[in-house]
Amino acid sequence: MRYLPLSEADRCAMLEKVGAGSVDELFCDVPEGLLLKEPVEGLPLHASEMAVERDLAAMARKNMVAGEVPFFLGCGAYKHHVPASVDHLIQRGEFLTAYTPYQPEIAQGTLQVLFEFQTQVARLLGCEVANASMYDGSTACWEAIGMARRITRKSKAIISSGLHPHYVSVCKTMAKFTGDTLETALPSLDAATDAERLIASIDDQTSCVVVQYPDILGRITDLTPIAEAAQAKGALLIAVVTEPVALGLIKAPGEMGADIVVGEGQSIGVGLLFGGPYVGLFATREKYVRQMPGRLAGETVDAEGKRGFVLTLSTREQHIRREKATSNICTNSGLCALAFSIHMTLLGEKGLTQLAKLNHARACEVAERLAAIPGVKLVNDSFFNEFTLELPVEARPAVHAMVEKDVLGGVSLGRLYPGIDSLKNGLVVAVTETASDEDIEALEAALKEVCQ
Repeated sequence: MRYLPLSEADRCAMLEKVGAGSVDELFCDVPEGLLLKEPVEGLPLHASEMAVERDLAAMARKNMVAGEVPFFLGCGAYKHHVPASVDHLIQRGEFLTAYTPYQPEIAQGTLQVLFEFQTQVARLLGCEVANASMYDGSTACWEAIGMARRITRKSKAIISSGLHPHYVSVCKTMAKFTGDTLETALPSLDAATDAERLIASIDDQTSCVVVQYPDILGRITDLTPIAEAAQAKGALLIAVVTEPVALGLIKAPGEMGADIVVGEGQSIGVGLLFGGPYVGLFATREKYVRQMPGRLAGETVDAEGKRGFVLTLSTREQHIRREKATSNICTNSGLCALAFSIHMTLLGEKGLTQLAKLNHARACEVAERLAAIPGVKLVNDSFFNEFTLELPVEARPAVHAMVEKDVLGGVSLGRLYPGIDSLKNGLVVAVTETASDEDIEALEAALKEVCQ
């Protein structure tokens, strides 16, 4: 089965239009020695659509599917139950697009959803205003650092050792092009948090302090003293949330003085999706709204006085102001933001709190059982649904050994921080409402065996 979009007559007409006698002439500027004259070694020749489907399905069967085995992975991507109604609603024809409208006012339904999404995110993160979403948590984190530079006119960002290393990597990549200086550190299994280091590092050149809440090891830090210390020096506090379900129980970062709160919204409505697409959250104080990146849906009235929605302050966007824009992000994760908003609406405040309590209770049960295994030590003195264990053996091979027993038992710090010996025995375990009693028993049994 072949896909032939053009007839020979179509092809000849197109070649005549551009003044070429053959398809080969289109490549006349490519040096002869660089043109392929035979198949690429190791790359199969073209095949029928059915054959390709069979080959890809065979490859997919080699994967361990998250929904079919006990699952305790986390570190920024969490397996939560997503109600079937979420997927049903986002697949309605009016909504089924991952992109944002460029003639937005004719898409009132989409704009209303984004307006509601912003309201939910602002309340969840404890801020006054939120945008219509960003690509994911890591890029939202970088955009917050860039926003802090514009506001403070300083360029040194102090980054907590508890910030996800992938987020740190994205920020380092982007800082190469802006000249920002990033002060980073590695987490430690024998220290509570690095709040004291952060506060001591703030000086007159600091634009912002970036703290993850809860952090990469699952620890929960009181952000209030860090916020006060930063603001005393004219710097901003940026809080990063990778598990928004936690905010159903713990205090919102904005309520502790954070100036900008960003995060990953995957936990609510979106699902794991093989690693993406996800949805970035971004909220701040109202006085900084003109420096905020991304899109912003606003409420207004039309010529007849009826309630309506618009994209407002659009001059922030690079397709309008180019180099004067607040960032080069001029869109949003529309479909994922819709899924987030629908799930949040179905939960409501009471439901979110109940979900958070269920997560925390399950995590406490698992932490207690695993810490009772000889040689296993619980690192955290506080956590929500994710905690770190110090194993008597290296964690990375232990994770692989548990996979052989059909248990996805956690994320090894050795994988996140390769080559750092002090972290190689660290195992981060995430427990959500999806973990059954049988799953927990399987995890406990598998970890006991690999730690012997």
